[in-house]
Amino acid sequence: MAKQTFTTGQVLTAAQMTALQQTAMLGGEANARTASYVLVAGDAGNAVTMSSTSATTITINTGIFAAGDIVTIVNINSGVCTITAGTATVTTSGSLALSQNQGGILRFTSASAAIFLQFATPASGDIEGVTAGTGISGGGTSGTVTITNSMATAIDAKGDLVVGTGADTFSRLAVGTNGHTLVADSGAATGLAYSAGIPVVLNAQTATYTVVLGDAYKLVTMSVASANDFQIPTNANVAYPVGTVINVIQIGAGQTTIKAVTSGTTTISSTGATATAPKLRAQYSAASCIKVATDTWYVVGDIA
Repeated sequence: MAKQTFTTGQVLTAAQMTALQQTAMLGGEANARTASYVLVAGDAGNAVTMSSTSATTITINTGIFAAGDIVTIVNINSGVCTITAGTATVTTSGSLALSQNQGGILRFTSASAAIFLQFATPASGDIEGVTAGTGISGGGTSGTVTITNSMATAIDAKGDLVVGTGADTFSRLAVGTNGHTLVADSGAATGLAYSAGIPVVLNAQTATYTVVLGDAYKLVTMSVASANDFQIPTNANVAYPVGTVINVIQIGAGQTTIKAVTSGTTTISSTGATATAPKLRAQYSAASCIKVATDTWYVVGDIA
């Protein structure tokens, strides 16, 4: 039933009461449309039903409706129906584009402005789609969606690792042999490899040498024909962590002396003839220098 004006004392028929009840429940007479449509005054209190397989519009102009008027709009076909402001103003917190089986009510706040209150639909929630990002697959924009951790699916055996192979890329690293150790290996595609032992990194020197931070756990080879020094700096200059080990071997004919750069600050202790500055005993003798305190080192090995 379209919006009616009644007079004092008028008796309503059962049909009129039924129509008023329908209108109060946001129903009313069905105004079925199969093409784009411009609302008219008679649509107040009624339901405009759009049924088209093509895109359509419902246009709203000023001066047609009064404040408080309501028009129900429902789209029942596959063509998207878009509520369009003609000369009037239409605002909404939902969407003015109605897909099939979506709808809402236009409530006029004045003769030139209306608010569209969209009925709740699955597409009107806070989340309208899930898009998979890096390392994730799946997603969707409707219904129940599933996302999968691609890294997890790369693992197919106990002990497998997923490691980076470059920017935003990764690969499976199969578990190694029992007892083997995982070590950095720049030559491997994953940058890692399993090794039967931890390989010793060599630092070849041909003259007196003062160790640097990168020598920790390396083997420094002293290949010098004449007497030479293997020097340990103060903690202030090179702050090795306590527990650091630096290995040295004399592979040249010149005897190597292990000593502090600043003997008054760095303390070296050993079983050598000169405990604070031991010498490697002979060619191919080796020793380990172990940091046990801030500026204290022990030297153990084949020393004289």
